[in-house]
Order: sequence, then structure tokens, then C-alpha cells
Amino acid sequence: MRPARLGSFGFGAAGLAAFAALLEALPRLGVLPREHFPPLSVVLRALGEQAGRAEFRSALLGTVTTWLLGLAIAVAAGIAAGLVIGAVPLLRAATASTIEFLRPIPSVALLPLAVVLFSAPVRSILLLVVYASFWQVLIQVLHGVADVDPVARETAASYRLGRWDRARHLVWPTTLPYAMTGLRLATSVALVLTVTGELFIGGTEGIGEQLSIARNSGDDGVPVMYALVVVAGLLGLAANLVTRRAERLVLSWHPSVRRELPL
Repeated sequence: MRPARLGSFGFGAAGLAAFAALLEALPRLGVLPREHFPPLSVVLRALGEQAGRAEFRSALLGTVTTWLLGLAIAVAAGIAAGLVIGAVPLLRAATASTIEFLRPIPSVALLPLAVVLFSAPVRSILLLVVYASFWQVLIQVLHGVADVDPVARETAASYRLGRWDRARHLVWPTTLPYAMTGLRLATSVALVLTVTGELFIGGTEGIGEQLSIARNSGDDGVPVMYALVVVAGLLGLAANLVTRRAERLVLSWHPSVRRELPL
């Protein structure tokens, strides 16, 4: 590991340790009310107890399954729609206003519609996850298709490359970095909507459902509630690390990634 990366890791670890120390000290010093903000050690103890429960493991598996399924659908649909819309200028012009209208609508605003459309809670949550994540991928892919070098397009036309060859050797290599960025953004958004849907819709085995139960369990459930929040945060951290690693592997040929790789 290069010295610069070691320094970055050291600063990150020091910042995390300082934050953990604050979470432990502030409730014990009375700065934060302990009944609402238990010390970090109490939260971690509750997390350890939850990890040994079959209900927790089932909830974790349920959240991860819904999260990844919704993310996979959104990524596939976003890439396909982005390539098709971006490749046809008339279609892109016709859909631009519709996309800009639909994209800012908060997914949580669709909660009543999702509940009405689907009797199964998991399907309702999947609707929210797919809707929110789809736009992250679609917009990035559209930018990628639009970023294809005009000179390269003219060169491909002069060599009379077919539509498939142009898509494979010209459009897709230019779009792939944008698609990976969309994947990274969609991964976080999908996790947020999965937990939010489980929390408000209920009726599922998931972290959000367990959060709702802990929230309604009085003072005894507060440490458990924060323990589940920590789990959700760790899932997000792991997802970010995995997607960044995947981005470096998939785009190892790209100049922006090659500059980051150790010599």
C-alpha cells in the first residue's frame, strides 16, 4: 500500500475512533440523555446479543435479498433503457421532459400506491427500491451515451461499422464508467429504500421491521434500535467498498482508474 493510502487510512481510522469515543462519552457525561442515546458500549452489547438470535439473522437475510433483487432489476432496466433512449435522438428528445418530471418524485411518496397495487409487502418494497434506483442508473447511462466522441462516431461511420459493432466498440466502452457510477449510487439508494419500506410497510422479515418492533418496545428497545441502525450502516459501508472494488476491476483499463492504482 502506498504511503498516501496509508495516511488516508490512518486519518479515517482516527476519525472513526474519535467519533466512537464521542458516542461513548456524551451520554455518560449527561450531554445526551441516556434513555434516548445509550453509550456506544451498550449499543454494541445489544448488537452482539442480536447477532446470536435466529430472528435477527433471518431479518438480515430478508433485507439483503430484497435489496439486491430490487437493485438488480433497476440496474438491468436502467442500462437497457438508457442505451435505447440515448441511441435514438428523437426518442431522447421525446422522453426528456417525462424523465425530468418523474425523476425528482420521492419514492416514499409512492408508499400508498405501492400498498394498494401489491398485497404482498415485499412486492411493495421492491416497487419503491426499483423506482428510486432506476433513475440513478438511467441518467448516468444517458450521459455516457451522449459523451461518445463525435470524431469517433464519424470514424466508425466512415468505416461503415454496423450498429452492433458501434454499440460494442464505441458506445459501450464510453458508457461503462457512467454505468458503474450509476451502480454505486443506486446501491446506496436501494438500501435506504429497502429499510424504509420495511419500516413503514411492515409485514416482512427485515431490518426495518425489527427497527419498528424495537422502537415500540419502550426503553428496553432503544439499544436494540441503535444496534440495528449500526447494522444498516455497516451494510451500506460494505456495499460502498464492494462497488468501488468492482469499479476498479471492471474499469482497470480506464485512465481515471489506472491513475489510482499503485505502481
